[in-house]
Amino acid sequence: MPGSPAQAAAAPSLRRDATVTGLLFASTTSMIGSGWLFGAFHAARIAGPLAVWSWVAGAVIVMLIALCFAELGALFPKSGALVHMSHASHGEGLGRIWGWMLFLAYVPVSAVEAEAVVTYANNYLPGLVSAQHGGVLSAAGFAVCVLLLLVMTAVNLLAVRLVLELNAAITAWKIAVPVVTALALVLATLHQRTAPGPLPGGVPATGIFLALPGAGIVFSFLGFRAAIDLAGETAHPRRNVPLAVIGSVILGAMVYVLLQIGFLAALRPADLAHGWARLNYSGATGPFAGLAAMLGMSWLAFILYVDAYVSPGGTGLLNVTTGARVLYAIGDTRAGPAWLTGLNRARVPARAVLIMGGVGVVFLLPFPAWQLLVNYITSITVLTYGLGPVTLLVLRRNVPEAARHFRLPAAQIIAPAAFACSNLIMLWTGFATNSVLMGIVLAGFLAYAAWYHLVARRPAAAFGWREIAWLLPWFGGMWVISALSDVGGGLGWLGFWAAVGLTVIWSLVVIAIALRCALPPAQTIAMMARLADLPAAAEAL
Repeated sequence: MPGSPAQAAAAPSLRRDATVTGLLFASTTSMIGSGWLFGAFHAARIAGPLAVWSWVAGAVIVMLIALCFAELGALFPKSGALVHMSHASHGEGLGRIWGWMLFLAYVPVSAVEAEAVVTYANNYLPGLVSAQHGGVLSAAGFAVCVLLLLVMTAVNLLAVRLVLELNAAITAWKIAVPVVTALALVLATLHQRTAPGPLPGGVPATGIFLALPGAGIVFSFLGFRAAIDLAGETAHPRRNVPLAVIGSVILGAMVYVLLQIGFLAALRPADLAHGWARLNYSGATGPFAGLAAMLGMSWLAFILYVDAYVSPGGTGLLNVTTGARVLYAIGDTRAGPAWLTGLNRARVPARAVLIMGGVGVVFLLPFPAWQLLVNYITSITVLTYGLGPVTLLVLRRNVPEAARHFRLPAAQIIAPAAFACSNLIMLWTGFATNSVLMGIVLAGFLAYAAWYHLVARRPAAAFGWREIAWLLPWFGGMWVISALSDVGGGLGWLGFWAAVGLTVIWSLVVIAIALRCALPPAQTIAMMARLADLPAAAEAL
């Protein structure tokens, strides 16, 4: 139970050392990780020459979602703000559920970045990855991934200022290398004329959208959340968070589009002898390094092999940082044990950091390959992000006069569009992945409900059944549409565009139900004042 106000005031708090540049770089480095090393290759396999438009579509979709969170992030200037938002719109019951779902979305990211490092390293240290079994980790590769996760965890026990300073240096490198790579590939191709003929087409336009989850495109853009998670560690969160969120998406989109152009320019028709889906060339397990070597640019290949440690390593490092803040918020809101808020001498939530590193290792076991883990992360993350647009609409209705230091224009249009887009990403992930995801969510919910009612014996009225009732039509409806679609193991009863149209319509129905299930205005005001530590804002409301 929380202590007295005097005790709370005397308790150690998180440092507020993060500048707007630090937050911008935190989000940017979370974006430019393993996605840039592998995304262009997988996007080309799925979307062919249309892959550039996949990155454009991904940037637009994620920007719609990010704009909603930019306004919300300024309203909840606390570390782990994503947890607090759900409390304010639909109460503690949904807040507890969402907090742990966020944890399940964050914890495997560092593992997938470690897998990316090992996959690239396998090109010059054979035996880390098994090519015969779809690129899964060998025993040696697994051990190296565990070691990398331990290093990321250890660094995160330092003060957040030191982590962000290290990240700033890493980010400068991480932006420069992809840009140099893209330009070098284009110039080398023009100079050597290695692509004497036009690349073949033959890929349907639907590939543009299937590549969003399948190639890790959406996964690559989801790093914008880092600035929101660190909102409690910057002195001016209402100004800094929106700038960092929007700026990082724009910067990331520019880098990724340029990379895809460079990748396609460097391909030769011979590399596509068996079609786009079987695109292959020497060194393709390290796609950009392989292209650089093929074009005779050994200097670039060397830089890329070095960057295969820096880019994924930097993203994994920051994910432990931000994921630990989500766990901190779970403890702060009593959705989990209070000891999650314990700070070390550097005023870092050390126990939360250790849990992020330890549980990350577990995810290496069921998803021992980069693309397998990316599909899971994409699906569960967009599921958790779908709450943002709904929360925005609830708060616009319940607290219309609240001081919003960033106010999203046309929110009544953009927020529903963002919610529909998050559901479309789930649809395009495929029925097989969605079935696993829904199974995990259902099992977790049933376990929590059983503990709440049968073990803790808390009052049923406080569980929040009314406020969470809209989750059933949302999750259940999306699972049914996914099952009926022709994507990723579905029955194929709905064509691609029919499933898209039905998803959009169902998204609008779910929003209407979610608004009816939301807290009344008075409870939202009280919750915001308590969770966001904004007593002055409560008076303004």
